[in-house]
Amino acid sequence: MSGTGDETKGEFPANPEDPECPECPEYAERVLAVAELIPAGRVMTYGDVAEWLRDEERPDGLVAKDGGGRREGGPRQVGRVMALYGAAVPWWRVVRADGRLLPGSELRALAHYRDEGTPLRTAPHAAEDHIPRLDMRRARWDGRPEGGDALPDGGAVP
Repeated sequence: MSGTGDETKGEFPANPEDPECPECPEYAERVLAVAELIPAGRVMTYGDVAEWLRDEERPDGLVAKDGGGRREGGPRQVGRVMALYGAAVPWWRVVRADGRLLPGSELRALAHYRDEGTPLRTAPHAAEDHIPRLDMRRARWDGRPEGGDALPDGGAVP
């Protein structure tokens, strides 16, 4: 399996641009597009991404072709998309709501978070692995430009 180098022993998905990988469904393309919009050092939860896709406004003011009314998926569906196709995007920026790092990929994710300056909390003393968690209060991105200004209307998401 070829790809971005983040796939190991089948625990990471194939690169969607890989000829061996089936074409991404339209919903998966939308999930991956949101993942690519998340700024370095920030994260969105699986539920945040699902909610984002249900809303009409997008970070650059784009409106979904269907008006944003689809009810295609929730957090589990977003997680499934990331598991199947996420290696092609900054997968470490789409996370669990509790701030725990992706099981099996904790060290790779942690390296990305440290490189990007993503806010982390020290691991609880009772934690066996002593791996930090994301500081969700500070790291979570609400979809607005970093300046915090409201987004303009119009356009269409591919």
